[in-house]
This record gives sequence, structure tokens and C-alpha cells, in this order.
Amino acid sequence: MPPPTGPVDDFDASASTAADPVLPAGYSMRSLDWADLPTVHALEQRLFPFDAWPLSFFEQELAQAGPESDGGTRAYRVVVGPGAGPETATDTVARMEAGTEADSNTTAGEAAGVVLGYCGLMCVPPLADVQTIAVAPEAEGRGLGTAMLLWMVAEARRRRATDLLLEVRADNPRAQQLYARHGFEHIHTRAGYYPGDAQQGTGRVDALIMRRHVVG
Repeated sequence: MPPPTGPVDDFDASASTAADPVLPAGYSMRSLDWADLPTVHALEQRLFPFDAWPLSFFEQELAQAGPESDGGTRAYRVVVGPGAGPETATDTVARMEAGTEADSNTTAGEAAGVVLGYCGLMCVPPLADVQTIAVAPEAEGRGLGTAMLLWMVAEARRRRATDLLLEVRADNPRAQQLYARHGFEHIHTRAGYYPGDAQQGTGRVDALIMRRHVVG
């Protein structure tokens, strides 16, 4: 499966030791639910036009989620905005597909617990892997990506992993710098892993494998 390519929010390195990162007021993080999949998939296609996961990938991942005691090897979370207004997940998908924006008088997520970010972790001790992490562009700069990344670090530790791995596109230096600020180091390059932009005639892009020790 294609791991995260990098459209994540700014991270606060000073919070890197937090056990359970705190979100900004009015935002919350919860487990990804089956009912969230249409919205998450629509956001995935919007953020990752060249290598978006198909809906079936999310379904396969969520089917493997749960506590270790039940055999679960995955853990997924979504970040939602404040309030409980009229917009449903179906409404959000329809609005995205139509290319329309939310009401200009509201901020991102203000309409109704709108999904603004999502992340997923695979853990088979002693290793854990960031499967995906993404934040909607209109919600960047609010620390949502920070909270999700730090939650995955904490969750990997809780599941007894010693190292957390991720892959990022070589043509995304901003994401690389942010991961590095959070203690991830480049340990390997996977040549030509990501697709390029066929319309622009760009070739395939290398993936940088990065690692962070989560214990010791």
C-alpha cells in the first residue's frame, strides 16, 4: 500500500514527548468508523491525486483494526471539527465531488464534526509503520497533523514497538523536514516507488524510508 506522501500539517517538536497529544479547542480525535470511509476516501482522492488508496484498501485496513488482544494489527483515527450541525458525511462527499466549498461564514469543520484529517498505524512488534497521515488543506496550521503523528508514536509505544517507520516522497522536502524535526531519520531510499504526474510527463519518484525509535 502506498504510505504517506506528505500533505500533513505543521508539527510542534516541543510536544514530541506527549503521551496523548492535545488538540486545539473544539477539535477531537476518535477511532475511524466504517461510516467515515466515504468521507475519508473522498479526502484521500483530493489530497493524493497520483497514488490515492482505493476504497477497498481502507476497508481492508479497518477490518484489521482493533486491540492486540483481539488480533488487531491496525489502529486508525480521524480528527473532526467542532459542533454537530446539519452536514453529514454524505453531504461532505457530495460537496467535495461537486467542487463546492463549505459556507463561507464558517471555518473548516464548523458545520458538523467534519473529518479534517486521518491517520493509520500498523504494528507488529517490534516494528510499527505509519500507513497514512493527512490533513485537509483548509485545516492546516492548527496542529492536527502534530496530534495525529504524536498519537501514532504513543500508540506504537503502547503496543510495545521499538521503532516507528514511514515513507515519504523524495520530492516533498517540507514533509521530510517536519518528520526530521520529530526525530525521524532517513535510513533507506526505495527507488521509483511513487508514481509521477503523467500529464506533466514526470517520472516515478523515490520513497525515503524514515525511522524513529519510540523506546530507549
